[in-house]
Amino acid sequence: MKILRSSDAVETAAEILRTRPDSVLLVPTETVYGLVCRWDDPAGRARIYELKHRSENKPFAAFISSVNELPPEALLPEAARKLALALCPGPVTLVIPDRSGGTFGFRIPDHPFIRELLRVFGRPLASTSANLSGSEPARNVADALRSIDGEPELAVDGGALPPDSPASTVVRVFADSSWKILRQGPVTEERIRQILADR
Repeated sequence: MKILRSSDAVETAAEILRTRPDSVLLVPTETVYGLVCRWDDPAGRARIYELKHRSENKPFAAFISSVNELPPEALLPEAARKLALALCPGPVTLVIPDRSGGTFGFRIPDHPFIRELLRVFGRPLASTSANLSGSEPARNVADALRSIDGEPELAVDGGALPPDSPASTVVRVFADSSWKILRQGPVTEERIRQILADR
């Protein structure tokens, strides 16, 4: 396993994702440290479940660079479109319907390393927080490595995050644009209501 500073790691991270099936990276975000792999890599997803001791019925969110990268199966209700335009990039995860009757969760992170990695790699990433399932999220690379069961191919050290930085707010938006907060985070219910009340 390599550990690189975030300022030096983008090209290496993108190359690992391009060339090594089942590769997993530990990365900083603007909220907490996370684990990522290619969105279309089932083996990488399986490794993340193992590293976190996470139940495989818990889906990952996609890291994307814009709503233009949503896959064709994802449906974007008007309320989700308005929230994405107002809040992204930022600490909010939107869970929207898909054409199969399920859901698709996505986030557009506001961290310089992740934004540049998404630009250079050019594809969505599957993401989740870097900690054992049910434990507190990690806010520095050392704690993140200690809190998972195994090693990623690359750990990106983006420095210490604020000790009180919460994970993203998760908002479920239904096909009729009704919504509910699934996890409280930096984006408040009041802010969401304000955005959706604006015409």
